[in-house]
Amino acid sequence: MRRLFIGLPLFWRVFTANVAVLVVILLLLIFAPITVSIPVAFGELMVLLAGFVAMTGLTLILLRPIFRPLEQVTATMRTIDPLRPGQRVPVVGGPQVKALAEAFNEMLDRLELERRESARQALAVQEAERKRVARELHDEIGQVFTAIVLQIETLAGRLPPDMSDELEELRETAREGATDVRRIASRLRPEALEDLGLQSALSALATQFSEQTRVAVERSLSPAVQLDEELELVVYRVAQEALTNVARHARATRVELSLQLVDGATVLRVRDDGRGLPPGALESSNGIRGMRERAMLVGASLRIGPADGGGTEVELTIPGGAPS
Repeated sequence: MRRLFIGLPLFWRVFTANVAVLVVILLLLIFAPITVSIPVAFGELMVLLAGFVAMTGLTLILLRPIFRPLEQVTATMRTIDPLRPGQRVPVVGGPQVKALAEAFNEMLDRLELERRESARQALAVQEAERKRVARELHDEIGQVFTAIVLQIETLAGRLPPDMSDELEELRETAREGATDVRRIASRLRPEALEDLGLQSALSALATQFSEQTRVAVERSLSPAVQLDEELELVVYRVAQEALTNVARHARATRVELSLQLVDGATVLRVRDDGRGLPPGALESSNGIRGMRERAMLVGASLRIGPADGGGTEVELTIPGGAPS
């Protein structure tokens, strides 16, 4: 009988519970020695109130289990985060509640697939634009600064000696401009990633970070990690954004950069000993949102939170990554 009752549609389960309460009331009215006079006596009023309380309690006991699965499904729906794929509502309760949960899960499957494909296309366009801008910076702006330096060196022998200091300052300014252009171009287009592989690119990124911030970076980059081009780019961009956040906000004195194989999964960790995440950073930071979107793109999981001993830890986990 219990299985038959659970298998009923939600409407009929509620209807049956209410009928059961009414049947109990009817039986009490038929067989119980209860009379009601006019006006109602105090003792009769107490009996009626007690019956009302008993009726209400019985209705609650019968209806609560019916609606509990629906409340559970609804509460889980409210916690779904589009940037954390894989979350699903439990398929529990009667046929209609299960059908609702299954339909919602199927909708999540479609949304995640469509979001992943649209994000992949958008990021592909973004990377292509980055390469184009980096190439133009390197080939055009960089060459302009190089030409300026050569012109200054040519003029050095023609100008009076008393202008040597100003000329040297101008030369250094042009050289710094050329260096800045190369640095910006390398951030836009990681040539080391294309030419030397992920480990070398991460090592070069750490070196560049240390030179700019004077923060020591402890590296642990396993050569056993082998990923395809798309996954390598995701790992590199997440590491790049994590180090950028350290430079801007953390006030750290030491950073750990790790790329390892853990239980068959590729795990990237960027950990600092800084002041930790400011309140609301996980929800408001565009950089963190970008990292989540890249992780979602390849079906990876991203965890950002406090590190042991203080500071912040960014952990990207990609299923697979061992050499075939």
